[in-house]
Amino acid sequence: MRRAVPVRLRSIELYERPVTLRLPFRFGAATVTQCPQAFVRVVVEAEGRSFVGASAELMVPKWFDKNPALTHGQNFEQLRHALRTARGTYLDTRANLSPWALSSNAGEAAIASAVGTGLPRLAAQFGAAQLDKAVADAALRAAGLPWAQGVRAGVLGDPWSAVLPMMAPESVGLRHTVGLADRLADDETGPDPKDGLPATLQAAIAACGLKFFKLKLCGDTDRDIARLTAIAALLDAAVPDYRVTLDGNETFSDAASLGRFWQALCAAAPLRKLLARTLLLEQPIARKLALSESIAGLGITLPVILDESDDHESALARGLALGYRGISSKACKGLYRSLHSAAAVAAQPGLVLSGEDLTCQAGLGVQQDTLLAASLGVSHIERNGHHYVDGFGIAPAAEAEAFALAHPGLYAQQGGRVRLAVRAGRLDLRSLHTPGFAHAAEPRWDTLTPID
Repeated sequence: MRRAVPVRLRSIELYERPVTLRLPFRFGAATVTQCPQAFVRVVVEAEGRSFVGASAELMVPKWFDKNPALTHGQNFEQLRHALRTARGTYLDTRANLSPWALSSNAGEAAIASAVGTGLPRLAAQFGAAQLDKAVADAALRAAGLPWAQGVRAGVLGDPWSAVLPMMAPESVGLRHTVGLADRLADDETGPDPKDGLPATLQAAIAACGLKFFKLKLCGDTDRDIARLTAIAALLDAAVPDYRVTLDGNETFSDAASLGRFWQALCAAAPLRKLLARTLLLEQPIARKLALSESIAGLGITLPVILDESDDHESALARGLALGYRGISSKACKGLYRSLHSAAAVAAQPGLVLSGEDLTCQAGLGVQQDTLLAASLGVSHIERNGHHYVDGFGIAPAAEAEAFALAHPGLYAQQGGRVRLAVRAGRLDLRSLHTPGFAHAAEPRWDTLTPID
């Protein structure tokens, strides 16, 4: 029997912790070397008792708002503003509501308020997305159910879970990100922190048994073809049956430039095998035009999907009308957006729901985002936090060890540090099927910096 769990928020605490990347992460026109991770802790009243819920997400610059005039610091403050706005709006809601009804009311109001202050919608919805994850965590704990089972039981009160299978898979494939600044072969010169983790694509393949790869594009045809050719040669030699996805990260100004790029790729003989093994092309056109120009006549033979354009509920429907064939699941855009997208994809054969990453960090971030996508049937998901950051970063050793103890299949001790365990190119999800939203350990809240 399906039954929503009404909740009433009693408190919302916002925190952050600095994260320093072990390797520079370059995507599109941005290069990231450090940024904060946001943490949310809520206390709700449900079933006559109090329950705690938590979430976390990296505040990546130059993704939510790619305005080149803004500094990384200004991008971070945009996301803090979204969190503060959402906190105020959610706490002002006095009624007992299901988690989804709370999101539909307070979340949409928070997004509208943040947009009214000048934030783009993708940044404005960051705050509501983090609060929604934490509230869902608390509601599932009130019901005593793990994520997939609780959503199937209607705990969240959303309209989509009744038509979704909501799987509880034991593992999921890891799709390894190849950033634009990443070294490919071991004999290439470049940064190497010498911390025991792979510093090149070649080393990552050997260490993790990778089979899936996400390749970043820069939008310059000659440079992209040259880099893809080098990657293809390495994959052909090292991975017998690889699959890749391509990520445009909004680097194409319009549909015409994308069409010319695709024709050039198809004409490059060294890329024929790689293109035959390419599963999708992600958000190639800048969001300001992506949902106003048709790509149906460009002759692109693989699914083109939306990511950064997914800042409103009608994004997928508008994209499908223009020739797009799918969309990404990404917890930073909201778990209800993922449920909505999964239901739409399930209703139309041939569409794609992919699992993409915003550099999800070890702990709450990677666990919740991974389980969200895997439960919706995504069989391989982009993960990059484990590659660009060493384990739990500067988190206290006691925190990392608590997560490793609670989730022994997902983490392992390597070189005296707790790190994400990638075995034969896969992540072990069995320990995530625990009451609440994907975690049986919590951050050391007293070591985090309040966002006030």
